[in-house]
Amino acid sequence: MSLPDAVVPSARIVEQGDPDRFRTVMAAPVPARAVLFPLYAFNVEVARAPWVTQEAMIAEMRLQWWRDALQEIAEARAVRKHEVTTPLASVLTQAAARRLDEAVAARRWDVYRDPFEDEAHFDRYLDQTAGHLMWTAAEALGAPADQEQAVRSVAVAGALVAFLRAVPKLEEAGRIPLLDGTQDGVAALARRIRMRLTTPRLPADARAALWPALGSSQALKQIERAPGMVADGAIPAPVAPWRLSVAALTGRAML
Repeated sequence: MSLPDAVVPSARIVEQGDPDRFRTVMAAPVPARAVLFPLYAFNVEVARAPWVTQEAMIAEMRLQWWRDALQEIAEARAVRKHEVTTPLASVLTQAAARRLDEAVAARRWDVYRDPFEDEAHFDRYLDQTAGHLMWTAAEALGAPADQEQAVRSVAVAGALVAFLRAVPKLEEAGRIPLLDGTQDGVAALARRIRMRLTTPRLPADARAALWPALGSSQALKQIERAPGMVADGAIPAPVAPWRLSVAALTGRAML
């Protein structure tokens, strides 16, 4: 069984723009790939929109384009033709489209140089960007509603690891990524998010949605013990090939 033709461009976007997620999708059952590739291609396009230009207005316009497309899906109207929007519209429910609109809106933080307002703002950013995406993927693959918060806890843990890996580049770009960038502050942040992590109970078909966050718990433990690795840019990629192999073969997500 191969990918539908409409999904192939999305797969290429993910392969080029998010190779870690691409590997997790290729390890998933073939039917799941047709769901995950459009979602992850959407995420690639939205995540990079604020960074392809230094003009805030242009970045805002790029994000608004995606918000308008999601509104079309949410209102069950004809969706603008695009290599991602066409397969995305077949994956999303109207409620999921409205949820992902919040994810796009949260990306406005990436456009500007303002720091996060407080801890709640930082947590909301992680949840709306990563949590919305992972829960939408899990839900589309059959995850039960009572597992939403557990899925979101996994997404936020994975997102924090990715965010901390990006801290040196964010600082080079003149951003203030952390509320407390001291080693004690970084260790406390990693511990706080790790302690919230809950392993979801998902049907086998939905577990692939968790795989982008494989190894996050262990990575956060490492950061707690050696928070200086954030400033040094020394955090390893958490989705090690062996973890992905174990997940694909056994269904166990080694978070």
